[in-house]
Amino acid sequence: MSQPKLKIGLLLDGDFVSSWALEMLEIIRASNHSEIILLIMPRPRGSANKKSLFRKLVDNLDGIGSTVTRRLLDWYYRKLLERQTYGRHSELVVQSPEIFKGIATILVDPIQTKWSDSFGEADLRDIRTHQVDVFIRLGFRILRGGILGAARYGVWSYHHGDNLINRGGPAGFWEVMESWPETGSVLQILTEDLDNGKILSRTYSSTNFSSVLDNRRNYFWKTLSLIPRKLSELHKFGASEFFKRVDEQNSAPVLYSHKLYTNPDNKEYALLLIRKTLQKFKEVHRNKLYLDQWILLYDIRKSLSSSLWRYKRIVPPKDRFWADPHIIERDDFYYIFIEELLYKDNKGHISVIKMGKDGVYTPPQKVLERPYHLSYPFVFDFDGELYMIPETAQNKTIELYRCVDFPGRWEFVHCLMEGVRAYDATVQFHNGKWWLFTNMVEVSGASSWDELFLFSADNPLSQTWVPHDNNPIISDCKQARPAGRLIEYNGHLYRPSQNCAGKYGFGFNLAKVVRLDDQAYAEEVVTRVTPNWSHDLVATHTFSRCGDLHVIDAQLRRRRHG
Repeated sequence: MSQPKLKIGLLLDGDFVSSWALEMLEIIRASNHSEIILLIMPRPRGSANKKSLFRKLVDNLDGIGSTVTRRLLDWYYRKLLERQTYGRHSELVVQSPEIFKGIATILVDPIQTKWSDSFGEADLRDIRTHQVDVFIRLGFRILRGGILGAARYGVWSYHHGDNLINRGGPAGFWEVMESWPETGSVLQILTEDLDNGKILSRTYSSTNFSSVLDNRRNYFWKTLSLIPRKLSELHKFGASEFFKRVDEQNSAPVLYSHKLYTNPDNKEYALLLIRKTLQKFKEVHRNKLYLDQWILLYDIRKSLSSSLWRYKRIVPPKDRFWADPHIIERDDFYYIFIEELLYKDNKGHISVIKMGKDGVYTPPQKVLERPYHLSYPFVFDFDGELYMIPETAQNKTIELYRCVDFPGRWEFVHCLMEGVRAYDATVQFHNGKWWLFTNMVEVSGASSWDELFLFSADNPLSQTWVPHDNNPIISDCKQARPAGRLIEYNGHLYRPSQNCAGKYGFGFNLAKVVRLDDQAYAEEVVTRVTPNWSHDLVATHTFSRCGDLHVIDAQLRRRRHG
C-alpha cells in the first residue's frame, strides 16, 4: 500500500516567489511524495498613514548622506568590480505564479519585534487545522514561537551560508569580499536558536571571487534540490528512520565562535572595496603577463610515488593544454590517454602518448574527436576488450567507446546514460557489482564541481544504471568530483577526488573507501595534495597509476611571451 503524500505548507512574504524557489516548488508539485496544501502570508497593511516623500526626507535628514554614500559604493562595486555576471538569474520575482492557484491561503498578522516574527494564538489555531507535515520557509524574518511547532515535522529553512563559520548575512557576500575559498549552505529545521537548527543537509561550493551575484546564484540553484531530496527521503523511509539519521548527523555539540555577520557599514564596505580593487588589479595584470596551462608530470617507481617534487614534466606548446591522464599498459609500453585542447578551438579531443619503461615518450596522437567537447578519457578492460568513457557532458550523455585498433581507433557503442549533465564518469568493480561515480548538475545554473552521484549495474556496458539511495553521496566542492581511477593499495580501495575550493581543480585528494554498497557510501580523506612543491604551479587535479608509472596533471603559470 503506497504512503500518502506529505502535506507541505509555504511561509511567504506575499503572493510572489523568486525564480529559484519556484523551480523548487515545481519539482515538489510534480513528485510522488509531496503536495503543497497551504500558503501563509502576512496580511497586506493599509496605506492610510503613508508618509509623503517630503515628510520622509525631513524625518531622515541625518541619514541622507549615509544613503547616498551607500548608493555610490554599490555603484562602484557593480560597475567597476563585478561588471559582468554570467550565472543564470535566480532572483527574478514571479508574481501570483500558476502553482499557487487553488491552494488554501491564510493571511496572518505577525507579531513583530526588531528582528523576528511570531504568530498569535488565533492564527496558530487556524494553521493547525490543516495538519501540515512540513512548512517551507520562503518568507518572513526570524521565526519565533508556536509556528516552529505548527507542522508535524517542523519548519524547514535554508541558510545560505556555512553556519559553522557564517551566521547572519548578507547571503554570499562575505565569502566573496573576504576571499573565502568555499561558500557553504545548509538546510535546517528551525529552532529558537538563530541559524543553529537541526541540520538536514549541508553543501559547499567554490566561491566566485569576482561576483557576489554569481556566487549567490550558484548556490540558490544548487540548494533548491535539497528540500525535494529530503522530502523524498522522509516519504520513502518514514519518519522514524529519517529522524534517526538526522539525529545521528546532529549528535555532536556545535559551538560558534565567529562574529554574527551583518550588512557592513559604509566605512567597512569601503575598506572591503579597496581590498577587492587591489585584488582585481593584480589579477588583470597577472592574466596579461602569464598563461595558466595544464601540463603532465610523471614518475616511474615500483612503490607508490608519493614525493611530487620528483615528477618530471611534459609541457605542451603554448597554444594548447594536456590534462586528465589515464593509463593503460600494453606490450611492455604505457599508453597515457589525455584531454588535448587547442585554445583557438576551445574544444577538447582525446589523444594518447606512448611511453616506454625508461620514460621515453612520443608526442600525443589524436585518437577520438567529436563535434562536442571531450575530456577525462576513462579507459578500462572488460571481457578482453578495451573501452573508454570520455566526458561528454556538453552533449548531455555518458558515452561508451570500444577500441577496434589499439590505440588509435575507437568506435561508439552506445550511451550509458542520456539527458544528463554528467562529468568525469569513473567505473569500478567492487563486491560483485559495477559502480559508476560521476559529478552531476541537476539544475541549470548550479556548479559541476560540487555533487557526486553513484550508480550501480551488473555490467559496465549496461544502459540501465540504478541510482544510489543516498544520491548525491557527496555535496562538497572540496572532494566530490572524480580525479582518476580508484586505486587498490595495501588491501584497501582509494578514490582520487578533486579539491575545487576557490579554483577549479586546485588540488586533489585520496579518500579511503570505508563503505560501498546499496545502502550507504562512506569515504575518509587520508591525504590532500595542493600545488606547493613548485612556485610556478597553481593547480593539480588528476592522479593516475598503472604498473610502475604515476602520472598527474598540473597547471603551470608561464609567461605568455619569451
